[in-house]
Amino acid sequence: MKFNNSSFIKNIYVLRMLVIFSLLLLFSCKSVTKTTTTQKLYEVLTEQQDGGAHIRFFEILSEPREIKMLLSDANLRKKIKQEDINTCNFIILNLGEKEISGSSILIKSIIETNDKIIVEIEEIQSNSSNSKLPEYIYPYTIVKINSKKELVVK
Repeated sequence: MKFNNSSFIKNIYVLRMLVIFSLLLLFSCKSVTKTTTTQKLYEVLTEQQDGGAHIRFFEILSEPREIKMLLSDANLRKKIKQEDINTCNFIILNLGEKEISGSSILIKSIIETNDKIIVEIEEIQSNSSNSKLPEYIYPYTIVKINSKKELVVK
């Protein structure tokens, strides 16, 4: 058997080129990891025992000029980002004047459908007041909904 030196050198050369090309291809491709973060549907921005309105009402803020009004509050300003004005709705839940200390609003559920978001709330009253004279408080809660869909409060 005769050994052909010329073809052996060609095969080595081709093999080297293949290895170099493979290494270049391997190290030039960037590994991409895609991370997806799921954003909560809502966030309670503040829940206060006092400082709300004297009447019971629920107000939905969806227009940018309405939402910008919330930024005048120093506490809320830290919790609302500029992009939230265009991507979120807000709900102000006022319980009105209450004689019982410890009244608050419980968000029972928030359900997202194809075209709207349904917010179900419940008023919680605590009978912890031992005072003979009525003490009035004005509890309220502000909720950020991470969607611009129509809101329905029940």
